[in-house]
Order: sequence, then structure tokens, then C-alpha cells
Amino acid sequence: MEWFKTTLQTYPAIAIFLSLCIGYWAGGKTFKGFSLGAVTATLLAAIVIGQLEIKVADDVKNVFFLMFLFAVGYGIGPQFVKGIAKDGLPQAIFALVQCCLCLIFPIIAAKIAGYDLGAATGLYAGSQTISASMGMATDAISRLGLSAAENSAIQSSMPVAYAVTYIFGTVGSAILLSQVLPVIMRVNLFEACKDYEQKHGMVKDDNSSGTAWHEYELRAYKISGEACAGGETLRQFEEKFPGRKVFVEGVRRDGKIIALSQDTEIMPGDVLAIGGNHAAVVELFSHANCYDEVEDVELLSQPVTGVDVYICRKTVEGKTLHELARLGNAHGVFLRGIRRGPTGTEIPIMPQTKLLRGDVVTLSGLTKDVERAAKAIGVVDKKTNISDVAFIGGAITVGALIGAIVIHIGGVPITLSTAGGSLVAGLVFGWIRSFHPTFGRIPDSTVWFMNSVGLNVFIAVVGLTAGPNFVAGLQELGISLFLWGIFSTSLPLVCGAMIGRYVFKFHPAILFGCCAGARTTTAALGMVSEKAKSNIPGLGYTITYAVGNTFLTIWGMVLIMILS
Repeated sequence: MEWFKTTLQTYPAIAIFLSLCIGYWAGGKTFKGFSLGAVTATLLAAIVIGQLEIKVADDVKNVFFLMFLFAVGYGIGPQFVKGIAKDGLPQAIFALVQCCLCLIFPIIAAKIAGYDLGAATGLYAGSQTISASMGMATDAISRLGLSAAENSAIQSSMPVAYAVTYIFGTVGSAILLSQVLPVIMRVNLFEACKDYEQKHGMVKDDNSSGTAWHEYELRAYKISGEACAGGETLRQFEEKFPGRKVFVEGVRRDGKIIALSQDTEIMPGDVLAIGGNHAAVVELFSHANCYDEVEDVELLSQPVTGVDVYICRKTVEGKTLHELARLGNAHGVFLRGIRRGPTGTEIPIMPQTKLLRGDVVTLSGLTKDVERAAKAIGVVDKKTNISDVAFIGGAITVGALIGAIVIHIGGVPITLSTAGGSLVAGLVFGWIRSFHPTFGRIPDSTVWFMNSVGLNVFIAVVGLTAGPNFVAGLQELGISLFLWGIFSTSLPLVCGAMIGRYVFKFHPAILFGCCAGARTTTAALGMVSEKAKSNIPGLGYTITYAVGNTFLTIWGMVLIMILS
């Protein structure tokens, strides 16, 4: 044991990786639906290992924290800018109001309880489940000119308060938003989502464009009589089947495959290549007297594909799916899914759903149709493992340099800090890439690594450093800290939900998604969606998450400025 202790003290990097190993392993375990999560588990593991009195240079956590904040900003940039621009303005303003509530109540609790800066920061970070704020707070504390002893005491109480309040911050917020508040506000989430779907024109037919998209099929049918398609144009023929989304992908006439346009007339005796949902094609054509299914290998030998497309065209921004479906570029194309935001939130496919720059849509159909549609709305999101590291390094450098600038106003130093500068750099460059996606490519796996591992390395160093004083801090703060955590978690959510419902007039179907997003609690969104048996609540999550993630992180610095 002595050899192990000496080795970890000599090579603290081993202690960091051991903390990550235990943290990710334990954080991935669930008990009756509850999980500590990687961040809290890593912190607790590091605190235990830190009892061996391991010292780690501060530069280690600073490097990884800057990387983490840039990844956060890069991921939410398009939604953040969109949220504070026009269409998402009400949700963005609500998110800011919710964030202010999330700051005010922990400050009130810290003032009444008489907590020091470290305990107050940990109370805020844990009750609002925003661990990144501890990094911003740590940076702000370092600028206060405190003695080494004072700074050590603050740094020790911070992870104690975070660990104690985080559990209810996670579980409690999810239960409040999915179980308690809907009952108090007399909202039936299932019925609310059904109402929202009906008002926004969502089609529930199993053969509609919104479901069964993966059953695309191409079949050949010969027109056997004038009553079926006597002199109709291609457009008129397809319009006879509204809501069923079937397309003519090829025509053979007099033994030859002819060129097609929407004005091409379809004649008796033509052989049509009909593409669409399997069930719809079979129902409409295989059982009709007017059409005889035939074998035509050449006519049907058209490649089918499915691709992810990154939305970046200004002409598509804010357009509904109903509007886009009426364009010629949508012919023959099936929409498989829409993902939005850094968490890849699944957005419901409804006629009134709007596409935003930065969304990733999955299209399927004939290769020629998909390529045409992809070019019209954005660029194909090609899978690659290569990151633009020059872009990452340059962007973080620019942001950190700007953040390092200190302006003194009335003797008070005002600064973004290098951490805040990196976050802002991520927001700006992530937004720029949403309409210029030819540079700054960072694959999702790399963004995940920078986001998750970057934060957890920072947390591991915090835990290792605070380890020796953790037990003493817990004895000092006591059970009252847990109760103040309940207070700081619950009151902002209750007030926020009431404000969202009665001031902002949000539809109940998206109200709790807005609250979950502003609080950046994905677990709560999952429970709300499960209770509603729908992903409609996700429509309120993405913009509020982008705004909330930004301000809740920055609040760590603001909290220190207020309380100090």
C-alpha cells in the first residue's frame, strides 16, 4: 500500500486515469433507473483517491477545462444564436429567466446558511447540476487575492457541497418536471402532446411520411387502361395519392426508358417505376385493376441511399416541412429523422416542424433524388474521424486571449476570463460553421471526448486536490446542506414552470421540455418524454438548453462576484 501511495504521489497522472476509470464505470451503472453519472462518480472516486495526498498541477485542469468549454460552445452555437435572434426569442428569454432563478435561490440559501464561497459554489453547481460552473468560479476565486489558507478552505468545501446536493439536483428535478408539476398544474402530458400534434398537423397514418420511412420500395407497374392515367401529367398522377408519398421514378414507353419531368404525360401502356413506402405502394397499386405488376430489371435498377445532411442553406432556415415538401427538390425523398443541438435531440416530424441551420436530417430514397435534395438544403454530413485540429487550437487561442483581457472599472477587475473566452469562441465559431460547414469539422466522437473527458479530467483534479479535507468539510456542513440543496433545486423549477405557463403562454406539451432545457437536465427531458409517450417535449428543449448551458456556466463566476 505504501508503494502504491508513493507511486501515485510521484506520478499523479496515474491517479487521474484511475479516477476516470472508476468514475465512468460506476457512473454508467443504474439502480432502479437512477445513475450517479460520470461526473459525480469521477468526483467521488477522486476524493477517495485524494486521501493519499496527491498533488496535481493546476495547469492540467485548466487545459482540459478550456477544451471542454470550447466543445460546449461549439455544439450549442447554432441554437444559441438562433434562440436570441427571432423565432426562438420567447424560449431564449424564458431560459434566461429560468437561469436567473437558478442563481438567485442558491445565493439566498448560501446567505441564510452562512456558507463560504466554496460551499456556496458547490451548492449552486450541485443543485443546478452544472458542474462546469465550478471551473468558472475557481477562476474567479483565484483573482480575489486570498491567502493560501483561505483559498485551500474554499477549494475543499466546493466539491463537498457539490457532491451532497447533486443527487437531488438530478433525481429531484426529473421527478418534479415529469411527475409533480404536471399534477399541480393539472396537465396531462399524454393528452397535451396529442393536442399539440393535432394543432400542428401531424399525420398518424402508418403509411404517412412521418412513419415507416425505412420500408422504401421500388416496383414496376404497367398501366392497363385509360381510366387509370389517361393523359395525366406526372405531377397530376402523384397528386391523386395525397398523404401517401408515392413517386414515379421512371417510365418505359414503347420499349424505351424516357426522360421525365413533372409535366411528362403518362399514357396507357406505360410501365411506371413507383417508389415509396412499401405498404402504400402495395395497397395503391398491387390490388388495383388498372395496374399490372411486371418485372423490369433495367427500369428498377436504380440505386437507393440514405444520408445525413447538415442544414446550412439560408433559403431553408425557418421553413416548415410542409413548405419544403412542395418544392421540386423534395420529389422522391423521404425524411427519416431530424436531430438538433449538441445532445442530438430527436425532433418530431410534423408538417409544421421548422428546420434550422445546424440541424442534421436523415434522408432516404433513390440516390439521384437524395443527392438533389441534399444539395438544395445543405451538405452531406460525411462520416470521418479526422478533426480540424488547427481550427480547434486557433479558436481556443483567440477566445482565451480575448478572455484574458482585464478592464478595471472603479477598481473592480472585469474580465471574461480565459474560460469564458473559450466558451464564447465555441459559440461564435460553432455558429459560423452552421452556414459555412466546409471548415472547422469536428466529428461527434471528438466533440464528445472534448466535452465529457475534458470536464471529467477537471473534476478529477478538483477531487484529488480536495480529498484530504473532504471528510472534515462534510462534518462541518452537515445535513442542512442537503436540505438547502432541495430548496435550491425545487424553487427555481416551480417558479419557472409557472412563469412559462402563465406569462410566456407555452403549450403544456413543450413547457416542461423548456424547463428541462433551461436547467440543462437531459434526465428530466427523458422522463418527461417517457411520461408523455412522445418526443414533442424535445421541441422546447434545444434552444433553451443552448441558452441555459451558457448562462448557468457563466453564473459560476457571477456568483463569486456577488458573494465576495
